[in-house]
Amino acid sequence: MPRAAKPDWTDPDCPVARALDLVGDRWSLLVVRDAMDGARSFTEFQRRTGIARNILTERLRRLTTYGLLAQRTAPSGRRKEYVLTDAGRDLFSVILTLRQWGERHAFAPGEAHSTLVDEHGTPVPEIAPTSADGNPVDADTTHVQKAG
Repeated sequence: MPRAAKPDWTDPDCPVARALDLVGDRWSLLVVRDAMDGARSFTEFQRRTGIARNILTERLRRLTTYGLLAQRTAPSGRRKEYVLTDAGRDLFSVILTLRQWGERHAFAPGEAHSTLVDEHGTPVPEIAPTSADGNPVDADTTHVQKAG
């Protein structure tokens, strides 16, 4: 974890718990989502999410402290802007998986929703995890192996 003091981990041995300790609230993931979609300024994040200023200030500070966003001077030279770091960009597959889960389970059949498309305007295909041999994996075909 870059440059930040270690938080009090909910479950120190679990990667899922540690990830949730860093980005597991709805506002953090929505800020990351909007950064992936081109938002850079405090005002843009606030307008897109509707988040209260004090909460947005805290989430931007936290995401910057833990190395998911970086702050830099905007091209105008007058303001600061936020950009994704490599660690922040690595959340793309998480956001994509949440989006696809939401498309399947948070909308009624036929209900309109936004669509994620690639650079050619083609909808991004459904992703599904596979094992090293290419077979699909799920909760029934995997288990956690404890460290040490």
